[in-house]
Amino acid sequence: MPKVVVLNQEGKELRELELNPSVFGIEPNQQAMFDAVVMQRASLRQGTHKVKNRREVAGGGRKPWRQKGTGRARQGSTRSPQWRGGGIVFGPTPRSYAYSLNKKVRRLALKSVLTEKVLENEFVVVDALKFPNIKTKDFVKVCEALKCETKTLFVVSKDEENTNVFLSARNLPNVLVLTNDKINVYDIMNANRLVATEAAVKNVEEALG
Repeated sequence: MPKVVVLNQEGKELRELELNPSVFGIEPNQQAMFDAVVMQRASLRQGTHKVKNRREVAGGGRKPWRQKGTGRARQGSTRSPQWRGGGIVFGPTPRSYAYSLNKKVRRLALKSVLTEKVLENEFVVVDALKFPNIKTKDFVKVCEALKCETKTLFVVSKDEENTNVFLSARNLPNVLVLTNDKINVYDIMNANRLVATEAAVKNVEEALG
């Protein structure tokens, strides 16, 4: 049974929390995690690349020379693909690179990356994140207390009031805050530490367990 120490915002140990082994204690599947990251990165591509074909490129309405008698190859337009400044054949056009994975694979990938964070001691649980005011310096103090000097992902429960948490953290370059229903393999792997509230952990276990 995987266990983790629950801290408060000041970094003091409160109690020990038993994690659901079917979510935080499985055998990590490297292939599932790889496939999930490739899928997410593909969906981030803009796909706005565009070239002009011979129909769209400007000019070329006039036949460059007569059909016969010049000794040169026959040409109908100076905007044919073989001409400099002509249209492009089979060039890239706007498209979406997004695709989806099987639901079981997505769940397996998420469980695998959560388990890896626990095994590597990069998973921290806090009892709650509460900010009465919107102050970035207060969030910085919490990061220092939890020893989150590098890139950190904070996960809060969607059922809690988190407006001040999001607003206090939005200007910190190495901090990302997500609700439990928005967590994903790429953001978890991209963070050096994962900090979650107890409520968020419970929500994740209910969703994936």
